[in-house]
Amino acid sequence: MSTDRTDPFGSLRTLPVEDATGAPLYYHSLAEAEAGGAGPIADLPWSLRTLAEGVLRHQGHPQATPEHVRAITRRDTSAAIPFFPGRVLFQDASGIPVLADMITLLERARAEGLDTAALEPALPLDLVVDHALEVDEYGSSVAAEKNIDLEYARHRDRYRFLRWAQDRLPGLRVVPPGTGICHQLNLEVLAPVVTTVESGDRHVAALDMLVGTDSHTTMINALGVTGWGVGGIEATAAALGQAVMIRVPRVVGVELTGRLAPGVFASDLALTLAEKLRALNVVGAVVEFYGPGLSALSVPDRATVANMAPEYGATMAWFPADRRTIAYLAATGRSPERVHLAEQYLKAQGLFHTEDSPAPRFETTLSLDLGRIATTLAGPSRPHDALTLSEVPTSAGENASGTGDSASPKDGDIAIAAITSCTNTSNPRSLVAAGLLARNAVAAGLRPPAWTKTSFTPGSRAAADLLASAGLQEHLDRLGFQVAGFGCGTCMGNSGPLGPVPAASDRTEGTALAAVLSGNRNFTGRIHPAVAHAYLASPAMVVAYALAGNVRVDLTNDPVGHREDGTAVTLADLWPSDEEIDALLAEHESAALGRGAQRELTTARWQELEYPRGEHYQWDGESGSIRRPPFTDPELTSPTLTGDLTARPLLVLGDAVTTDHISPVARVLPDSAAGRWLRERGVDERSLGTFSSRRLNHDVMIRGGFANTRLVNLLVPEKQGGWTRTAPGTEPVPVHEAAEYHRSQGTPVVVVAGELYGAGSARDWAAKVTRLLGIRAVLARSFERIHRTNLVAMGVLPIQWEGPAPESFDGSEEIDLLGLSELGSTTEITVRVRRNGEILWKDTATCRIDTPLEWEWLRAGGLFGHLLTQQANRQRATTERNPLG
Repeated sequence: MSTDRTDPFGSLRTLPVEDATGAPLYYHSLAEAEAGGAGPIADLPWSLRTLAEGVLRHQGHPQATPEHVRAITRRDTSAAIPFFPGRVLFQDASGIPVLADMITLLERARAEGLDTAALEPALPLDLVVDHALEVDEYGSSVAAEKNIDLEYARHRDRYRFLRWAQDRLPGLRVVPPGTGICHQLNLEVLAPVVTTVESGDRHVAALDMLVGTDSHTTMINALGVTGWGVGGIEATAAALGQAVMIRVPRVVGVELTGRLAPGVFASDLALTLAEKLRALNVVGAVVEFYGPGLSALSVPDRATVANMAPEYGATMAWFPADRRTIAYLAATGRSPERVHLAEQYLKAQGLFHTEDSPAPRFETTLSLDLGRIATTLAGPSRPHDALTLSEVPTSAGENASGTGDSASPKDGDIAIAAITSCTNTSNPRSLVAAGLLARNAVAAGLRPPAWTKTSFTPGSRAAADLLASAGLQEHLDRLGFQVAGFGCGTCMGNSGPLGPVPAASDRTEGTALAAVLSGNRNFTGRIHPAVAHAYLASPAMVVAYALAGNVRVDLTNDPVGHREDGTAVTLADLWPSDEEIDALLAEHESAALGRGAQRELTTARWQELEYPRGEHYQWDGESGSIRRPPFTDPELTSPTLTGDLTARPLLVLGDAVTTDHISPVARVLPDSAAGRWLRERGVDERSLGTFSSRRLNHDVMIRGGFANTRLVNLLVPEKQGGWTRTAPGTEPVPVHEAAEYHRSQGTPVVVVAGELYGAGSARDWAAKVTRLLGIRAVLARSFERIHRTNLVAMGVLPIQWEGPAPESFDGSEEIDLLGLSELGSTTEITVRVRRNGEILWKDTATCRIDTPLEWEWLRAGGLFGHLLTQQANRQRATTERNPLG
């Protein structure tokens, strides 16, 4: 073993590639590290090899040791290791709060006389404005233009703040609205796959690694890039140069064989995998794909699959780089030098997959014959509930029967049909299939019914260019699928108002309307508050169901519609052939991708936007959108758990409570607690906006906490939404009012829940509002990865237990958390549940604090308290060593 602490395994070698100046380019060879005593690397899953490369390259850093490398090669899943991202990717909804937190952190540090240099961003930051697009206008050639005008008007204050922050924070690049979705731009433009970094006086080749503040950051795993979604709070630490501490992940191997059958798309594969892998319980694991079927999947196909890793709870859905990867980099306009560096480096590291590459050794595997995948939807409320076409009609309940008419919507009528989201609009093959099906439908004289709102929101300009150059957009236009803007839109709940027929009907409120979209999330209440059931599907199936107008039809047998002469038109009549899809892709795909890559990641409108200059930002007043956040203030950066605790349940929830339930992103309804609060302060009903757009108004957001209209709190079984009781038999009150009552009484509160608590989006506000409501701990059967980390980062204790079933609580219980003072030396505490003095349950439970760094966060009251304490301690130590300065 080498005595050089920066290269303890003697792994430093030179690549047969020079850097831009002609100087030698170095890299840390995995093979040489293994020979130097790092442990067995060659048979590791490829995803673990990339983690080893990152730790190896950072030897000499205070947070990286040789033992961390060995923990990976031992596959020690109990060991914590550092992950060093090279960049951070934000979307605006989660990114703007991160930037505001960074600003207030600097303000507080400056006020306390701390050195702010260590609290400035240390990594490149890309923020893509993609979550603000709302589908107000649709079904016309000017829909996109009108929607971007509305977006700039609604979000003027947010965009002025972003322009100011771009000047204030070093390394921040803002990609303006109307450009595309962050994950698709990451795939098509941003990701280098292999980059170079400075290490002393050397230039070192390195794997591209990142974290993103959206759970679907995993889409980039399709290029063999290591990255995943984290909460905005954890992203703040990464942006400031701290390593992300993780457990060595369990890796589940998925062997792919065969190839997809004709007429089957990557979205069908992704939805099938979501069901199979959720059943296999891969929460917190890395899913890695291998086998001969890899070569049959294009990079966009892999991206569709990788994008949906959060839907089955995986940290990553990882594909090794191969010839398709290199070809995609070239096709999307990466420079020849960049493409050459990527290929040479991957081959030198043994990370370039070929058909002869030996399969890694996995502890758990799943085999999947691609040829057995069939057309698949998911719904009506969870992305891992896969359905065949014949199962769709019965999935919405017994009342979904009969036929609808334009005057009176019925259960199962499709109110929203949207080709949307990065998941599928990144996939040229899926889009071309939808365009061809639209062409065939137009030729047959079919149209969607009046009650179905249709829209198309591509994830990049390249996607729109492809359909336009192939002559297919005009057919989509005639069915109402005109481009309505470039952003997430319907997929994240910004579906806009319903069409005029359902909106005007007095029966809509009690009708179980449906939505069909090519997105990745369909949780209850997410797509639109008035839509009861939502189904995920390929773009082509979105068009087909839009034509049918309802989910009561079995499209394997029932007609999609009828020609003017009354003859039936079936799905088979409309479905395009693979040969026709392939011919159009061969002619148009490369040019469209190339044009997309040549576009600048800005717009004239963005550059011309007026914004304030100066060192300090003038925060908005009480009802504004850009208020100063409180999360770095002393009250919210102090420990919440300093000894044993007796608490009352604020809410008692069942299984699969998502971050959408905890902190919704949809429109602020006028009669909601948040809507009433804003209207009392003079905000016009038409200007209430969305919870997503108001994330920098903590008074609005606290009134949105646990206020999803479909949330079921078992303490108030008769009333859905953001309601609870302060004691059995009392009148239901909004959750934030109950929290304030308990605070005034000096009573700590907790949340009790079932399995999979915190599934869904990487939404730091779900943890922030938990802290604002005074919740000290969450007791659940199991936690989703990102939300668990976010809770700890906000100083809230996640406790995994097997206590009484949530259904058995009535709200009178007292919950004792015993042994909290011993945390750190153990993860076990005793939990006791009492009712009227009687002990109902008593046993040990596990505190889900998974790394030593998380213990530091919790002891400091959360990440921000930790950062401030850490900086104060550094300065104190420096002063003690050199008292004279």
